[in-house]
Amino acid sequence: MKRIFIAIVIISFLGCKQSETEDLSVTTITNSKLIDVFKASKGDYPNISVHRGGKGLARYPENCLETLQYISDSISAVYEIDVAQTKDGQLILMHDNSIDRTTNGSGSVKKLTYKELSKFFLVDDYNTVTAFKIPLFSDVLNWCKTNNVILTVDIKRSVSQEVVIKAIRDAKAEDITIIITYNVSQAQSAYKLAPDLLLSVSARNDKEFNRLLETKIPTQNMLAFTGTRLSDASLYERLHKEDMVCMLGTLGNLDRQAEARGDNLYNKWKNLGVDILATDRPFAAYNTIN
Repeated sequence: MKRIFIAIVIISFLGCKQSETEDLSVTTITNSKLIDVFKASKGDYPNISVHRGGKGLARYPENCLETLQYISDSISAVYEIDVAQTKDGQLILMHDNSIDRTTNGSGSVKKLTYKELSKFFLVDDYNTVTAFKIPLFSDVLNWCKTNNVILTVDIKRSVSQEVVIKAIRDAKAEDITIIITYNVSQAQSAYKLAPDLLLSVSARNDKEFNRLLETKIPTQNMLAFTGTRLSDASLYERLHKEDMVCMLGTLGNLDRQAEARGDNLYNKWKNLGVDILATDRPFAAYNTIN
């Protein structure tokens, strides 16, 4: 009888442990709303991405909260921003490793505390010192949440994906953020950390797209950045068959072509199958294609 009793106790214990394991393994992932919004079949998402939050604007610097506010007053767009980390672990908007080009100060971002950075003012692309300060990533997230503004987040080398994604979680800003990745390895690590978020992935040609498909990351989690040169129309068609949105970087050479030859080039590129234009000329591109 004693042996039978012990056997019953062991079986009951193992059953409970198995039940606990099963309960822990059944986790529900609530996808970011952007996964459903950014589908090629829908087309009701912003069709302009503003590079570095706005460049080439007099009195409005890049990676500046006030610049985002200024542009969003006039057009509907997605805003690409750069996130770096200070010496004391604060996340800020900054593209370069140093603050020399974009502020009236100097020094390396990773060697300065946020308090030290707060002494300086942002400079526009015409070397005019503005009244604006380097923004905290958290402040930008909160403003974007309040105003339903979408960000694509470029994570600089001074900070890890994990830290940036945690900041997004802390701000409960999953529904307004897209994580930028530049290669398969970055896409895989971002998806592992945040399977609920939309990822901007590099798919400049069939070879790159094939490598992404091999990762088993769901295509619904991918927004395809097709590079800063025009791809063959067949690539856009292939991506669209997966219901993936295609973003072309007109920033740089293509923007200069449009400025020199006429803004109707933006319509020409859209007609090839491009869904979103990532540009340094947001007003001109927006007004042309809309």
